[in-house]
Amino acid sequence: MERLIFHVDVNSAFLSWEAAKRVKMGLPDLRDIPSCIGGDPSKRTGIVVAKSIPAKKYGIQTGEPMAMAFRKCPNLVAVPSDFELYDKCSRAFKKICGSYAPVMESFSIDEVFLDMTGTSYIYPVATAHELKDKIRTELGFTVNIGISTNKLLAKMASDFEKPDKVHTLFPEEIPVKMWPLPVRELLFLGKSSEKKLQDAGIRTIGDLAHEKKAKIQALLGEKAGQQLYQYARGLDDSPVKAKPDEAKGFSLETTFNDDLVSLEQALPILLEQCDILAARMRRKKKKCTCISVTFRTLDFRNKSHQTKLPNATDITEEIYRNAQNLFQESWMRQPLRLLGVSLTGLTDDSFEQLSFFENTHKKERQQKLDAALDSIRLKYGNDKVTRASIMNSTARIGRKAKA
Repeated sequence: MERLIFHVDVNSAFLSWEAAKRVKMGLPDLRDIPSCIGGDPSKRTGIVVAKSIPAKKYGIQTGEPMAMAFRKCPNLVAVPSDFELYDKCSRAFKKICGSYAPVMESFSIDEVFLDMTGTSYIYPVATAHELKDKIRTELGFTVNIGISTNKLLAKMASDFEKPDKVHTLFPEEIPVKMWPLPVRELLFLGKSSEKKLQDAGIRTIGDLAHEKKAKIQALLGEKAGQQLYQYARGLDDSPVKAKPDEAKGFSLETTFNDDLVSLEQALPILLEQCDILAARMRRKKKKCTCISVTFRTLDFRNKSHQTKLPNATDITEEIYRNAQNLFQESWMRQPLRLLGVSLTGLTDDSFEQLSFFENTHKKERQQKLDAALDSIRLKYGNDKVTRASIMNSTARIGRKAKA
């Protein structure tokens, strides 16, 4: 049976969700005026996270500094991010999408894949329009829906003309709808790969699809070349997964608005990162055997340093002690713009090899402390309790986290 996949993508999600909320309050629709989400509107700091179509006409781009956006459009309406609202809207959006398919995969906060294979729907385009209109009517914001026989083509289709549209990209439509597109439009193809391909005279997705695979692999590397060559030909057999794969690790990075220049600034941030990651790991009933610290200097160079542990651990204090040592050994006191920690080499916490030289009483106290903090946070929220040595830190933990 041939697969039938929908990709549903909220149009300019953060701005749309804020706009829908404001419309209910009788306020102007942000989607109809030059507006954006991001930064601190009063100080004009931070970056543009999302923008309206009228704002785009002024040349405002996602990711640019707010100060630059205001120079392009002095009357720009800027609204700070509201992650509680985004979470609420995302849940409502996914609840409706999930009611249409036996299997739904959450691809991001504002995107899902629906595996419609074997459903009773005879007319997939009509069904997609029904779903799209239901979301707009009940929730007040719009989505695009792409339809195809695999995830790659469905996602490519949903990126066609926006907003509030349904598009198909079935295999027989690839020569007309996909191959004439610039090669940069191919999913997962980055700027570096684009430049290499263009320098080799490969400018469209069709050019890539019709080139020899060996040449693409020579240009982009064996693994990446193989994948992008397959994608250019519309080939993708990845399944729609209701549950994500088991986490291979936990990581958290913090980007700073101001340069970080001292240990007194860095160590409380490092401790907070270790505390957050260790708590996540304990919730998953995992322990780590490898800890790494990453930092970025002002020349945008990332440096990493890691250590393998003799015994797996999930204790915050042990993880922080190792992370602290790694940072102090590798940091040459250059001003930093980013600091991060990652925990990998995960194992099941049902087994632990104890060292003869370990202070078991101290370890038990640390485990009890971690358990108490986890319990309080679970009941009352993450912001209700923190470690004393973190409280003096003025830096703000960023949201670039993955697990």
